[in-house]
Amino acid sequence: MAGEKLPIQMLHDRILVTVDPDAGERRSNAGIVIPATAQMGKRLHWAEAVATGAHVRTVQVGDRVLYDPEDRAEIELHGSMYVLLRERDVHAVAAERVDDTAAPGLYL
Repeated sequence: MAGEKLPIQMLHDRILVTVDPDAGERRSNAGIVIPATAQMGKRLHWAEAVATGAHVRTVQVGDRVLYDPEDRAEIELHGSMYVLLRERDVHAVAAERVDDTAAPGLYL
């Protein structure tokens, strides 16, 4: 998907993400395979932002975002599955431009 421009324009505070392929099955520290259908505590997922709306302030295309998989809407575009999120549904952003020494954001 890298470098490929999607024929879609996101509106307002919407973010279109593609889910990591390894977000399904995972392994425990002992090497036991845990299927994606196994019910454990609330587990957040990582995804890559592929399109953002004009009012999105903290996420840019290419950033990795952390979101709750229960609060999502899936869509199919050109045979690929994507997840549609609002910016407020994103719990964290991981990007090289994020500086951990910077001052915190605004407090309301």
